[in-house]
Amino acid sequence: MAATLTETFTLGHSPDPDDAFMFYAMATNKIDLRGYRFEHQLEDIQTLNERAMRGELHISAVSIHAYAYFGDKYLLLPCGASMGDGYGPLVIEKHRTTNSEPPTSNENIRECLRNRVIAVPGMMTSAFLALQLYLGEFKYIVVPFDQIFETVRSGRAEAGLIIHEGQLTYAQSGFTKIIDLGEWWKDLSGLPLPLGGNVLRRDIPREIQHDLAAILRESIQFGLNHRAEAVQHSMPYARDMGSDLASKFIGMYVNEFTRDYGEVGREAIRRFLGEAREHGYIDREISIEFVR
Repeated sequence: MAATLTETFTLGHSPDPDDAFMFYAMATNKIDLRGYRFEHQLEDIQTLNERAMRGELHISAVSIHAYAYFGDKYLLLPCGASMGDGYGPLVIEKHRTTNSEPPTSNENIRECLRNRVIAVPGMMTSAFLALQLYLGEFKYIVVPFDQIFETVRSGRAEAGLIIHEGQLTYAQSGFTKIIDLGEWWKDLSGLPLPLGGNVLRRDIPREIQHDLAAILRESIQFGLNHRAEAVQHSMPYARDMGSDLASKFIGMYVNEFTRDYGEVGREAIRRFLGEAREHGYIDREISIEFVR
């Protein structure tokens, strides 16, 4: 089905270097957009999750955790995944000023963290769900992801759950890692930790769904094929990161899983959300369906 020049789709994604990298070719008309127009709307991931709950955007980046709550409105796109393969969200604390060492065994880490208030970047984020699976019940406060360092530094929280570029900048910002949840999940399951994905509204005609999925895949591939210019485009969104660190961060989350989940990526989603459902952290049946 051919689109007209007035066929415009809202496209939500985070103001982060990995998303900017993925959507570079679409934002700058480096590829054939097949007559479609895209209205890019940049929001933090918690806001995008909330908007997807209401079905507001045609296409959106979302947390895999949140997808469990709006699978009736959206299909997962087979490309655009952010997967942490042996790495992922971190729990951090302020550098210790005494000679005491941070806990190292999972048993001691859990005991330590259950007695602390942890600043988290949103209850619908995959990072929050991963921490629930790791820790069970814990005390937390919700703050915007880019305020977690300051929340811990000020003492409003005793630890912080870090996503985005904070995973690479926490040490230079004066913090110590307590646990890497992506590493823990890999040890537990043998699978990457599914953090983010892109979704497409179910009410879009199937022929157009195919077009939009192909355009996103081509945009990702263009960035990977023209890495230097795509990284440069992403730099305005690389908070507190130089080009080398931004490139490293992008490489962590724009990779082979981003081209296509593959069976490993799809199994990771099934296992992650299935574990959450089994432990009572998701209170509904989960439908995981991809654009075909």
